[in-house]
Amino acid sequence: MNYIKIYLVCLALVTGTFGFAQQTPGNKQTTTIAIVGATAHIGDGTIIENATVVFKDGKIVSVGKNNAASNTNGMTVINAENKHVYPGFIAPNAALGLVEVDAVRASDDQDEVGSMIPHIRSIIAYNAESRVVESMRPNGILMAQIVPKGGRISGTSSVVQLDAWNYEDASIKTDDAIHLNWPSTFSRGRWWLGEPAGLKPNKNYSNQIAEMASFVNESKAYLKGTKQPLNIPFEAMEGLFNGKQKLFVHVNDEKGITDAVYFAKQHDIKQLVIVGGAEANKVTGLLKQHNIPVLINNPHSLPANDDQDYDMPFKLAKQLHDAGILVGIQVGNADNFQTRNLPFYAGTCAAYGMNKEHALQLITANTAKILGIDAFVGTLEVGKDATLFISEGDALDMRTNILTHAFIQGRKVSLESHQTELWKRYSEKYKNQ
Repeated sequence: MNYIKIYLVCLALVTGTFGFAQQTPGNKQTTTIAIVGATAHIGDGTIIENATVVFKDGKIVSVGKNNAASNTNGMTVINAENKHVYPGFIAPNAALGLVEVDAVRASDDQDEVGSMIPHIRSIIAYNAESRVVESMRPNGILMAQIVPKGGRISGTSSVVQLDAWNYEDASIKTDDAIHLNWPSTFSRGRWWLGEPAGLKPNKNYSNQIAEMASFVNESKAYLKGTKQPLNIPFEAMEGLFNGKQKLFVHVNDEKGITDAVYFAKQHDIKQLVIVGGAEANKVTGLLKQHNIPVLINNPHSLPANDDQDYDMPFKLAKQLHDAGILVGIQVGNADNFQTRNLPFYAGTCAAYGMNKEHALQLITANTAKILGIDAFVGTLEVGKDATLFISEGDALDMRTNILTHAFIQGRKVSLESHQTELWKRYSEKYKNQ
């Protein structure tokens, strides 16, 4: 009887989750739109006061100072006086659309069986109608890199825009990178076996690196040979060697970062990105020498080690930026829903010494460069996609990040979500009582 009750509860969760449909994606832009009078945050460190931003057919056609000579005849004009306009924020290393309810296995597609599985493509499992995806847009997050988890090589990510019918409509860069979870240099004692509970050197570290090296070498040999018999995981590695794909290495400690950099160089992997990088400030010279960017963990985290400053997560971005490292912010292992707080993570970096516009770059221009999509998004520049939004105030401050309009590729998108609907519903509950 208890099993039946549990089954019915799970069925209700799944039905409630998948029975809900996202708002219909916005219609294709048909008229030229001009945003007038706003403070334009370009995303490259530049601010234009009292600006006019014009976009047509989904592309930005003009960005500049507003003046009496500005011709907006025939355009749909949005008066944004005393408001702010920003490029759409980008969430890298996210599981959006892959997980709906953590406790319901049927709605969790972020982790596949296997250890070396570069051929697993996260985009295939992406659910464009996810409630979680929908809840990102009211905070200005309009694009995301969808990343598989688990295993040693967990698979291949893709970059999407967050207003689509399905994964094919959503994709703006397919199969952009392969993700490698670097082995830890330390492990924790298994207290249940009587071992000390603290950290100790990982005795298998060298063997785990050797396993990765063996897989990479076998992939190279396969790709240079007759490719017989067909080996799909080896086939999926080709982009790393010809430079079409990047290798995102998820690693935090100083030794791990150093070893990962030399591993990539040794195996002629042309493009490397460090994800996590809690101790990247200790190896800035190495990272700069090899032009390797870092996606740091969200700053609302504890220090990686007991001997780190208590505020290291808050000031790490500034330290890397000051050292000349291209740096962005990713949510890391936080709950999937916490991706919506991305702009406030950038705001925390600004609160701890980083220039506000440089902090904005952490989730716009810098991330776009790291993901290889900066040719068409990341800044408010002529020729780029009109993926942008208007906020009543500072978008990096949770008190003033209040969106009035959002556009993805020129389409006006809904800012409603399950949460806003519930807020409106229950805000009326006690008014007349």
